[in-house]
Amino acid sequence: MTDKGKEVEVNVEKLSRNARGLLKSPPVDYVFNEDGSVNWRKMVRKEYLVPNKQKTNETDVSLLEDRDLLILLGGIKELAQIRGFNSVSYEVVAATQEYFATSCIISWRPNYETDDKSVIFTALADAHIDNTYSFASNFLAATAENRAFVRCVRNFLRINVVGQEEMGGGSTKSSATSYKKATTSKAGSNPSQLLEKIMESKNVSFNNLKSKLIQEEFAGATEMASVEDIPKSKTFELIGRLKKI
Repeated sequence: MTDKGKEVEVNVEKLSRNARGLLKSPPVDYVFNEDGSVNWRKMVRKEYLVPNKQKTNETDVSLLEDRDLLILLGGIKELAQIRGFNSVSYEVVAATQEYFATSCIISWRPNYETDDKSVIFTALADAHIDNTYSFASNFLAATAENRAFVRCVRNFLRINVVGQEEMGGGSTKSSATSYKKATTSKAGSNPSQLLEKIMESKNVSFNNLKSKLIQEEFAGATEMASVEDIPKSKTFELIGRLKKI
């Protein structure tokens, strides 16, 4: 991709696309797979790639494989802009002082890769004391939203390089201290416990919930013995559904 990509974010009002849904102004050098689809991983500019310091000491990103790299938030935003979207929205799933979970919903513009149809894609992410670094732990809502956005873009565009925003933390002494102080209150903000609280407020028993999951043919529902057995992603979904009752 050329330096023209730098213009994408600052010239949103000037964007124009061809009949295939690809940008023609500003011009972008697309990289394609053998099947004709866009290779969105190759569209990430080198300046938006950094080494994953938890996996490697190498500083030259050109020498690293995808599993040892991270994509900066700016690179994800640029990819989303190049791909084209109609809207980005967020839905809070859970929110306490020590825990925040949200879903990111992106309505993607039609292009030839989606048979000229709009596609809505959703991803979930959370942030809490023991999966954020000391600074980010003060901004759990913003951290969760950024993570959900990055995950939504990456998964839709089939990019396997992890976003820097998705990296966890909480290994510092200050984080450990904060964790100990918040243990009691944080226990109540565990996703499973949040679901149990909402079930109680809505008079929904576990057996009723389990029956519903079995009816919906959710994998593993028949073997579930408690709320703790429900996968985290499904727990978020159920919290959102119950809140609307």
